[in-house]
Amino acid sequence: MAPGVGGLPDSTVVRARSALFDVFGGHLRQRDGSATIAALVRLLEPLGFGAPAIRTAVSRMVRQGWLTPVRLHEGPGYALTGRGQRRLDEAGARIYRTGLSTWDGRWHVVALGEPPPRVARERLASSLRLLGYGPLGSSTWVSPRPSAELSEVLAAEGLTARVFHGPQDGSDAELAAEAWDLTGLGEAYRGFLAAWAPVMSAVDGSDPAEAFAASQRLLHAWRKFLFVDPGLPVELLPADWPGAAAAELFDTHTARLAPAVTEFLDGCLRRGGKQRSTA
Repeated sequence: MAPGVGGLPDSTVVRARSALFDVFGGHLRQRDGSATIAALVRLLEPLGFGAPAIRTAVSRMVRQGWLTPVRLHEGPGYALTGRGQRRLDEAGARIYRTGLSTWDGRWHVVALGEPPPRVARERLASSLRLLGYGPLGSSTWVSPRPSAELSEVLAAEGLTARVFHGPQDGSDAELAAEAWDLTGLGEAYRGFLAAWAPVMSAVDGSDPAEAFAASQRLLHAWRKFLFVDPGLPVELLPADWPGAAAAELFDTHTARLAPAVTEFLDGCLRRGGKQRSTA
């Protein structure tokens, strides 16, 4: 990774919409999935965003069906829609590797009917990769596990598909290597380690706002692997897989900075930005 702003990796340059997804998925989803707009502005201030950028990004996420306006006790706010909750729950399970059970040897196969036009095909490919599917040819996609969002993604493009879930004849490791560029992915993980180990080691957690910003930038960089890494079981991966060391780096620094991050988050929410009461 090349240096970015202030000597940090390029992946630290976060867009407002991506930052909001990270905040909702990494923090607010566990706190009822809603916050006032004032709290969102305060939360993202350490990342360099002003109120206009946050409001514009929020409006876009409302139009796209990820957020919905709500009236909170503390003022106007926004909550995750059902679609937003499903997307962030599934992404969170892969980011934090929760809920991923031992692979049972079966593949989830999606065989598209009629291929969509080019623009829709590119959009579909991006969505399927995010859900953990890899291509086998132009119309067939596979994943080590089913996605709850698959039918929604296909319906959004007006597509039909035949879906199978079962074992295949032949080498599963060879099938994985065909559907995903594991060599390139391994190099990306090595780049992540080289770029982020020194950056995160320099953050001591004494400044809650700094810890929050560093943690969010790390999360943003790590989340990008969702588009290229389906979370393959270890038996399908090359020996000495660098993704394991990269995951350990992410987990270690996320846990180390968690107390300071929580302190910053609680402070922002107490100052007029709490979530809806569940009482």
